[in-house]
Amino acid sequence: MPEILVQYQAEIWTAIIETFVMVGVSIVAAVLIGLPVGTLLFLCRKGKILENPFVFSVLNLLVNTIRSFPFLLLVVFLIPFTRLIIGTAIGTAVATVPLSIIAIAHYSRLVEQSLLDVPKGVMEAAISMGASVKDIIFKFLFVEARSGLVLGLTTSIISFISYSTIMGVVGGGGIGDFAIRYGYQQFKTDLMIYMIVIMVILVQLIQFTGTTVSRIIDKR
Repeated sequence: MPEILVQYQAEIWTAIIETFVMVGVSIVAAVLIGLPVGTLLFLCRKGKILENPFVFSVLNLLVNTIRSFPFLLLVVFLIPFTRLIIGTAIGTAVATVPLSIIAIAHYSRLVEQSLLDVPKGVMEAAISMGASVKDIIFKFLFVEARSGLVLGLTTSIISFISYSTIMGVVGGGGIGDFAIRYGYQQFKTDLMIYMIVIMVILVQLIQFTGTTVSRIIDKR
């Protein structure tokens, strides 16, 4: 192991853990909230079983507004809100708030797109069999779209990792922040390169895992 990695071993592990915490919380938020929001967006569209122009317009506007925000500005804009609910404006826990919000908006749109790719005949068959809305969602839509949902989540996770690199503005830490503070700002280019390599490996592992799982569960 290079000497500089040994020298900063404790700090590097702390940065990796901080990244996992930030990304982990955002994944949970994406699945628990983003998935239902994306599903509702799909179901409330014109011609769908829960067609509701008002609900669709509100959700669509909200998702588009959040996604259109430059992430750094979103982080700064949410500082008063994070201070209100967490009690501080600095730390890894604070960083999870804007990450979770962008995660929900990001994944909900991908969920909607995945459900739109489900053949119309699936919905028609479900309705003709008298399936309830709940059954249509869980036994037909999600089953047919499962591969796309996994790929969408994989893409989202990689985006969350990218977003986490700038969370140093609120003291969130993480691999990206470590690379900037200890590598770039202290002119230790080799250390910065090692951190970039770690992030590249992490992203490659996530992409490989997501693609593999998607291929396995895709029965079409």
